[in-house]
Amino acid sequence: MDRILRNAMVYRPSGFEKGDIFIRSGRIGRVAPQIPPVEGVSEVDMSGCCVVPGLVDVHVHFREPGFSCKETMRTGSLAAAHGGYTAVCAMPNLNPVPDSVEHLERQLEIIRRDAVIRVVPYGAITAEEKGRVLSDMAGMAPHVAGFSDDGRGVQDEDMMRKAMSEAARLGKIVAAHCEVNELLRGGYIHDGEYARAHGHRGICSESEWGQIARDVKLAKETGARYHVCHISTKESVDIIRRAKAEGVDVTCETGPHYLTLCDKDLQEDGRFKMNPPLRGEEDRDALVAGILDGTVDMIATDHAPHEAEAKNKGLERSAMGVVGLETAFAVMYTFFVKTGVLTLEKLVELMSVRPATRFGVGAFLEQGQPADLAVFDLSREWVVKPEEFFSKGRATPFAGRTLFGRCVMTLVGGEEVWNEKA
Repeated sequence: MDRILRNAMVYRPSGFEKGDIFIRSGRIGRVAPQIPPVEGVSEVDMSGCCVVPGLVDVHVHFREPGFSCKETMRTGSLAAAHGGYTAVCAMPNLNPVPDSVEHLERQLEIIRRDAVIRVVPYGAITAEEKGRVLSDMAGMAPHVAGFSDDGRGVQDEDMMRKAMSEAARLGKIVAAHCEVNELLRGGYIHDGEYARAHGHRGICSESEWGQIARDVKLAKETGARYHVCHISTKESVDIIRRAKAEGVDVTCETGPHYLTLCDKDLQEDGRFKMNPPLRGEEDRDALVAGILDGTVDMIATDHAPHEAEAKNKGLERSAMGVVGLETAFAVMYTFFVKTGVLTLEKLVELMSVRPATRFGVGAFLEQGQPADLAVFDLSREWVVKPEEFFSKGRATPFAGRTLFGRCVMTLVGGEEVWNEKA
């Protein structure tokens, strides 16, 4: 539907500017301080709201095919729209694992049928994500955002070298979940003060940064485009910072929970359990420093929904994973923009522009681009109530928190996929 959004604060790379946006045939026809009325075109007053390019999350789990009791393509994409996301990259730990064109098509069919936003899947790095044989990377390449064995680190160095070499040949990204299995030793939260004080088994930081160190070496050797998923340790930040200085083609993401919480915030509740775990204060501070100096490129939620019975068994026995699509922008805005740590423009870069640029998904707020937009009321104060989520998942460490910044409308191709007033 053609429309004019009027009187909004519109994102521009140089700063937000008050203006109008003309949406025509699903694309941005014009952005200007004032656009004359157009006969037959409806107008929407956006006074008091900001309009940004739709948010992009390169790390979500929508659980279909295989685990629809946890999330479906429909509920996951609705949750994304509710949070202001117009494009996401869906991880491949599914059943069947998208490790061939045939298996990938199962997921693509569900996306075409049920997704309300743009969903681009990852292909698996290895067959069944078992780390033994490469997947059909060449066959899947035209249809995927990149390749990942998310949920599992690729343990064998030679296998990762082969995967990076093939991805480089195909011009695709390798997005790695970095975890050294032999260092886990049955841990399930960070090996820090809380674990020692409460008798929990800890996950050491080296289980993450050790594999990142290996992989940046391989990326430099193969010329691969390498992306590190959900970094959580200070050592990871240092390794990636040095790799960038050496010219390695590496980017990384972290999540809102790693930037705002640490193991001192843990409670005996499954909504605080995720992989990697919440680390120490020094790790959190290093991640924030990485955001500020550009080492950390983007924010991703690792939205990982589970059914209630999988998350109500405390820290030791609950499944790993929390949800985040419906709270991510507000968490980041509340804790970083309102406090003056980040500008709003920088937050939009982290949550939209940079992931869209790196992964080739999403759209930019420019003339001729698809009208994939999110509208936020930044003055809106609200309390996180998981029972009101669109996602099937309810486990979030931010339950009960008061946040600022509410998504009131999301457009994909100019069509409303979320409107608070509808």
